Amino acid sequence: MASSRVSILLLISLTISSLTVAFAGNFYQDFDITWGDGRAKILDSGKLLTLNLDKASGSGFQSKNEYLFGKIDMQLKLVPGNSAGTVTAYYLSSKGSTWDEIDYEFLGNLSGDPYILHTNVFSQGKGNREQQFYLWFDPTADFHTYSILWNPQRIIFTVDGTPIREFKNLESIGVPFPKNQPMRIYSSLWNADDWATRGGLVKTDWSHAPFTASYRNFNANACVWSNGASSCGKNSSASNNSKPWLSEEFDTTSQERLKWVQKNYMIYNYCTDTKRFPQGLPPECSMS
Repeated sequence: MASSRVSILLLISLTISSLTVAFAGNFYQDFDITWGDGRAKILDSGKLLTLNLDKASGSGFQSKNEYLFGKIDMQLKLVPGNSAGTVTAYYLSSKGSTWDEIDYEFLGNLSGDPYILHTNVFSQGKGNREQQFYLWFDPTADFHTYSILWNPQRIIFTVDGTPIREFKNLESIGVPFPKNQPMRIYSSLWNADDWATRGGLVKTDWSHAPFTASYRNFNANACVWSNGASSCGKNSSASNNSKPWLSEEFDTTSQERLKWVQKNYMIYNYCTDTKRFPQGLPPECSMS
């Protein structure tokens, strides 16, 4: 009974958190459509953006600004119905051969089967830090908030305010951490039926095209990088009372919610994949 009460309380807190996020973005002001030959559209006076995918092409956009640390929120409604073979990617990334990246990728599936939420963290061009989850709701029925909190100590992935993953700064044990390269926000909808659904066994059914993903309520409470300097000043890596996310860490409730998600909804964790790492798991895995 105690575990049931905990689950009920967690679900109540998940619902409340999904209703208490404030936003102020405008897609005309904040983003550029970068590819898709008209398949990406900004609508409703800049309040809504849609990406489309058909057999000829997908589409994508990127932020006008670069950021070095921040709390990034976006509400997404994913491709409904038979979305097998499609991938909706939403991520932060820098440029160059030793790039940093913080990823959400939503792997489509056959009607009635759950999406897979794929997460990854790259630092200095090295990734291989995948964790995958099912979601506790239908991500195609309505908009939900997917957030990245990135500060000098940690990266936290949250869904409707509920943490699903934390990647800590463990440079002290030799693990690279993204902290020096400013990153833009990117998103794209594209065909990946060579691997996305059951390892490529299920192909995209183009009779359902065009496939559409929708975006709204972008918000970036972040340090904007421009002309080699941060809008947060030289001490952007330090705690700042006006930017509590710069030093944010988990409280007891957040820890419990993270454990709940990872126990009930995580379906892959690189830190338990001993076949993939026969010479030993990555060093950060011993600290989790």
